[in-house]
Amino acid sequence: MKSSRPIWLALILVGVFYLVTTHRNFDLPSWVHPESSRAAKLEITEADKPLSFDSEEQNNIALYKRVLPSVVNITSTAVAFDFFYGPVPQEGQGSGLIIDKEGHILTNYHVVANARQLEVTLSNRKRYRAETIGVDPSHDLAVIRIAGGTGLAPATLGDSKSLVVGQKVYAIGNPFGLSGTMTRGIISSLRSIRGPDGTPIDEAIQTDAAINPGNSGGPMLNSRGEVIGINSQIATGGANQSAGIGFAIPINAAKAVLNDLVTVGRVRRPSLGIVRPLPVSPELAEQIGLPADYGVLIMQVVPGGAAERAGLRGGSERAYIGNTPIMLGGDLIVAIDGQEVNDLRDLSGIMNNHRMGDTVKVTIYRGKKKMDVTVSLGEARQAA
Repeated sequence: MKSSRPIWLALILVGVFYLVTTHRNFDLPSWVHPESSRAAKLEITEADKPLSFDSEEQNNIALYKRVLPSVVNITSTAVAFDFFYGPVPQEGQGSGLIIDKEGHILTNYHVVANARQLEVTLSNRKRYRAETIGVDPSHDLAVIRIAGGTGLAPATLGDSKSLVVGQKVYAIGNPFGLSGTMTRGIISSLRSIRGPDGTPIDEAIQTDAAINPGNSGGPMLNSRGEVIGINSQIATGGANQSAGIGFAIPINAAKAVLNDLVTVGRVRRPSLGIVRPLPVSPELAEQIGLPADYGVLIMQVVPGGAAERAGLRGGSERAYIGNTPIMLGGDLIVAIDGQEVNDLRDLSGIMNNHRMGDTVKVTIYRGKKKMDVTVSLGEARQAA
């Protein structure tokens, strides 16, 4: 007689299969259908978990949202000529920042130079024609203005005096036409760079934050969203792209000339009214018998200029350094308003922090005698 066990085993397996596939009247343990169980747990966890950012991310997001309405895109149209002298319009891209509710915008001079037409696009995509109000080619700065803009959000201008290497910075602009782009990095160095005409720009901000063509004229920001510089130059690594080294003009240099750019359209730079001042080294001081081994020697004063009006004196004795003629016997400037003047860079930096008409106390040596002379600064023309 054959066993009936295989028949009963088959019936049991069919019953289990039926219950598994229909899930009737009882909960299955997780091992019966482990994938469904894990999926359910994951779904609940993700649904219950709130979206969150760490403190640094929160600051980045808040900074971007706050500053973006102050940053604009600038499209400049210039005219070039083809081989047959036919006019060919050429467009350029740059950035800028709104500085007041009257529609004045600070940017780089090279962004608007030679432009026949300027168009500004705000962060809300509204477009306006703009006109150039004032330019400062020496420091690569310009102010343009849009008319009829409403709800403008001026940027907060910070202070670039106390910047330190390692400080976190951000750049917002229009690189390669990609509007509203933010990058971040640190201050890599503070150094002197040259403006478009070769004029030294002291305390320029070097950064590793990505700055590319189109960022020019846009703001460099500190972690509080204050503007500390105007992005201006990059070191290129080929194809005019960033090599990880960018430069910004310190905002204090811009603030010093903003009033002139807006009101008179040019910068009335202050001047002591001296010509070809000679920086003094310890070797030169010993050679010509000066009472101090640093400072700037006045070789000539501008007739009728600030120095001459204050009684400062130029040289009266001709001499030579190698084949270079110099004038000896003039006053030796060693400080201005108590700030030591070691060389021409110090002199230039002090002048950049003043305006025409300011009164300064100039400390000099006249022969062996040390004295202070009060000078009312004139306007720089061909004087140093």
